[in-house]
Amino acid sequence: MSSYEYRHYPYVRPRELDRPGRRRPVVIVGAGIAGPTLALSLATRGVAVLLLDEDDTVSLGSRSICQAKHSLEVWDRFGIARRMVDKGITWEEGEVYLRDQPIFRFNLQPEPGHKFPAFVNLQQYYVEEYLYERCAAEPLIEMRPLNKVVGVMPRDDGVTVTVETPDGRYGLDADWLVACDGVRSPVRHLLGLPYPGEVFHDRFLIADIRFKGDLPKERRFWFYPPFHPTNSVLLHRQADDILRVDFQLGRDADPDEEKKPENIDRRLRQMFGPEARWEHEWSSVYTFTCRMMQRFVHGRVVFAGDAAHVVSPFGARGGNAAVADADNLAWKLARVIAAKSPAGLLDSYCSERRAAAHENIRQSTRSTDFITPKFEASRRFRDATLSLARDFPFARALINSGRLSVPTAHPGSPLDTPDSDDDWSGGPAPGRAMVDAPAGDGWLVDGLGPDFTVLSFGETVKAPPELTPLAVDCRGLVARRYDARPGTTYLIRPDRYVAARWRRYDGAAVQAALARATGH
Repeated sequence: MSSYEYRHYPYVRPRELDRPGRRRPVVIVGAGIAGPTLALSLATRGVAVLLLDEDDTVSLGSRSICQAKHSLEVWDRFGIARRMVDKGITWEEGEVYLRDQPIFRFNLQPEPGHKFPAFVNLQQYYVEEYLYERCAAEPLIEMRPLNKVVGVMPRDDGVTVTVETPDGRYGLDADWLVACDGVRSPVRHLLGLPYPGEVFHDRFLIADIRFKGDLPKERRFWFYPPFHPTNSVLLHRQADDILRVDFQLGRDADPDEEKKPENIDRRLRQMFGPEARWEHEWSSVYTFTCRMMQRFVHGRVVFAGDAAHVVSPFGARGGNAAVADADNLAWKLARVIAAKSPAGLLDSYCSERRAAAHENIRQSTRSTDFITPKFEASRRFRDATLSLARDFPFARALINSGRLSVPTAHPGSPLDTPDSDDDWSGGPAPGRAMVDAPAGDGWLVDGLGPDFTVLSFGETVKAPPELTPLAVDCRGLVARRYDARPGTTYLIRPDRYVAARWRRYDGAAVQAALARATGH
């Protein structure tokens, strides 16, 4: 059974089947997480979007469940983040066990003073549902379920797309095509683009169960637990009293056997005991890969999310990276469409998000190597580390049960202006994501404009008309997080990354940094 009611979104016969259609500024393929997030980000900037999806409902199963703080801050601009927080399970702490003994706890957000928690566990089908409903209410977004892209013909000035529907095929012309169509990306296959990477052969079982009893509001990870003594187990609580239990099975496990309810129940009974009660929600046996395209921008065709890169599931980096892709791409593509920036600005989307994907793959691969050591020497090192962790802090830092998702820095981006002062002892440097904090009666993130923002401390500056000025007190938590003193100034990008900072406001320096950050 399933506690979630899957809704089917209505298919409407496309008008292009009966008469020529108009050219579209942007066509997005894929209505998972990345596609609707990008569509909403573009629509808020005045760009009309056509969103195509070959399915007519949300993803089957809970899938990506850990929604990170930086993703919630993006979705908050569309008015749906609070709904996700209210529905989901907030957690900031985790605990690691060796056999049946806890060896250390960690806190992902040890200091208060943030609008959103470090993570909210919410099943992907809810995230997609909320995004879908928000897209349906946006006049600049047209959504077409059961519209499958079966042909892509790039041109110098746009893209022609062939779409298959229950009523036949039609063609579309678009200025830009963005493929957010997942790890098996039909658009990528139609263009014959490679997707190099590494395959991991260990098998894992996900068992989502509706558990009747007390549920923890934290992440728990076991190495060699008594109920699964040869491998590891991960536990997460989700909305609707759902528990996700993730069993490491090893390379030789039979997926068909492991997915049988009686075999899942046997493992769960060993874990929870004879008195526990549950109902099955969803299960899957999976292996995974780490892959990344060589380029994310191919003329007028752009790739985002799993279509461009995919990582192992340890660390909640897949879905959250897709949101970050959309956030990075939206303001740049909108500027290019409005002729405010040259098309070369999109090269920075490729370089910045490839660097982020490389970092996510590096981190998730390290986690995978620790959780599933490939060599006997690696296993001995892992086991020695675990045995020392309870008593020695240095060993805890070496345990890697999944380094969890945080905004990825891109130092050295061509859009960033390096510090001209050398007396910074803290605060987010150019190329790093801004940090939230209380500001006045609200939150710093809420005071940012839709485009670039000049953040000044202790005084209000006369910013150029294309910038949003935001002045805050140079005392308190916000000043400490930004290493601020009177006169400190930051230039914040639309995706809430720091483009430049100065110890004293200088109008000419701000204009030069703005020109650089917008690709001029």
